[in-house]
Amino acid sequence: MAARRVDPSSDRAVYRQIADHLREAIERHELAPGAQLPSESALVAEYNVNRVTARRALSVLVTDGLVAAEHGRGWFVRRRPPVKRLSSDRFAGRKEGKAAFTVDMEENQREFSVEVIFVGEANDTPPDILSRLGLGSDAPVLVRRRRYLAEGQPVEYATSYIPLEIAQGTPISQANPGPGGIYARMEDQGFVFERYDEEITARMPTEEETRILSLPAGSPILHLTRTAIASGRPVEVCNTVMDSAAFVLLYSLPAS
Repeated sequence: MAARRVDPSSDRAVYRQIADHLREAIERHELAPGAQLPSESALVAEYNVNRVTARRALSVLVTDGLVAAEHGRGWFVRRRPPVKRLSSDRFAGRKEGKAAFTVDMEENQREFSVEVIFVGEANDTPPDILSRLGLGSDAPVLVRRRRYLAEGQPVEYATSYIPLEIAQGTPISQANPGPGGIYARMEDQGFVFERYDEEITARMPTEEETRILSLPAGSPILHLTRTAIASGRPVEVCNTVMDSAAFVLLYSLPAS
């Protein structure tokens, strides 16, 4: 990274000027994703500032979602180019044995992995989920929780709720439901998918969501709730929490 100077007489605080220089180096790919930033000591020597100023400059980049601080190791470039998450076409990949997340990652040429956190019967399904599924308050529901990673970075956390009558005794109740995911397994039972209703909101994450997605402080998330309708009934509700810096939501809407 090329050496830069700060202007002490500028209205912009010195630590923000240093953060600007580092941000520019990241955007120019002089500091690539995963690269280690100069240490606090290196910034102190380069800019002739104190350690508090150097640390504040690095903290600005953490807040902006560009950098992650790893205890005992240093500061590393975090942000990757955002993934373009496709519209409903992403679900068509199940006919080729691909789940929707796989389609998104392949379209964006990204390495990815999926961690299954839990699969089992729910004891405390939220009332709004039961309502969306058209079920009574004591209806049994299967829950599937997964964490999705791109290049080793957590980007998405999803929880699916499926009527137990649909999932029980099928691969849907297993950690790996097979090619095409749970929708393909439902089609194996004869369900015909009609539409996917999605609601998207932006909010700040809970402590648990921050931990699961390894989010930097102050990072908002996108909360997407999808209801899958097949053969005239809701067959799944999926609550998905996404790192807002990791995705661009791409939708194609008909003109008429």
